[in-house]
Amino acid sequence: MKENNKTLFAGLAVVIAAVGIVALVGLFAIHEPKEVIMGEVDASEYRVSNKVPGRIDSLYVKEGDHVKAGDTLAHISSPQVEAKMMQAEAVKNAASAQSRKAKGGAREQQKQMAYQVWQKAKAAVEVYKKSYDRVKGLYEKGVVSAQKFDEVEAQYKVAQADCAAAEQQYLLAKEGAQQEDIAAAAALVNQAGGAVAEVQSYLDDSYLIAPSDGEVVEIFAKLGDLIGTGSPVMSILNMDDSWMFFAVREDLLNDMNTGDTLQIRLPALGKEAYPCQVRRIQAMASYATWRATKTNGQYDVKSFDVKVVPLQHIEGLRPGMTAIVER
Repeated sequence: MKENNKTLFAGLAVVIAAVGIVALVGLFAIHEPKEVIMGEVDASEYRVSNKVPGRIDSLYVKEGDHVKAGDTLAHISSPQVEAKMMQAEAVKNAASAQSRKAKGGAREQQKQMAYQVWQKAKAAVEVYKKSYDRVKGLYEKGVVSAQKFDEVEAQYKVAQADCAAAEQQYLLAKEGAQQEDIAAAAALVNQAGGAVAEVQSYLDDSYLIAPSDGEVVEIFAKLGDLIGTGSPVMSILNMDDSWMFFAVREDLLNDMNTGDTLQIRLPALGKEAYPCQVRRIQAMASYATWRATKTNGQYDVKSFDVKVVPLQHIEGLRPGMTAIVER
């Protein structure tokens, strides 16, 4: 009987010791799990759109090509704009001709004609003056009537007036157009030049230019497609302007401030952690970020939008990749 009791006590002792050892090991092994914050990679994407309606007649890139800012991506043919350019240039040429005419004044032949008319009028004045002097002498002697004298005097005055008018016509032809006319003609040239420049800007915009360095990720239009003003033709992704964004609960924001450096893991690129800097911490819209936890003294939790940017180039980084912060 005593031996059975000893065996029983020995077994209990072993069980108690085993439980104690397991509890002790568990006490040292158990630790608070790490908080994992998951986010997503994003980057600047540019939609290349056209300003001039027309038909795509050339595509100089394809999806996957890397381009530099200023590279020509496509050309849009617009016969309407080309016709407007022809009209604008014709108006400008006509205005330029009028301006040259105003600056140059009358032609040499016109000046000579005006001079000859003036000389003819001067000769007529001399003839009528002699007649006037002769008739006047006779009138004073009572040989001719007053009516005859008045007729000759009127003819003499008309000849003088014609001579003065012919002289002014000659001087006008010699001096050319007035300054006001020259200025008006120059203004018409400037106006026509502005119209040409406006149409030229539309023709320049018929070539689609890359707004930044990047990769052509999608081409929406095909050769021969007719597109309207503002229609997107292709999309360019600039991975040099990339970032990660996280929706972080406010109870996990402790020790996370703007300017801090975080180690970010990207499962798609392996186990390596990349240094990134916190650039922005901003409260998210309340309709999507409140989480009800108000039970027995707890409180509601609000989420914050945390923007993080890489501090080094990350090869293979693409938008949509998962980003992980362990805290």
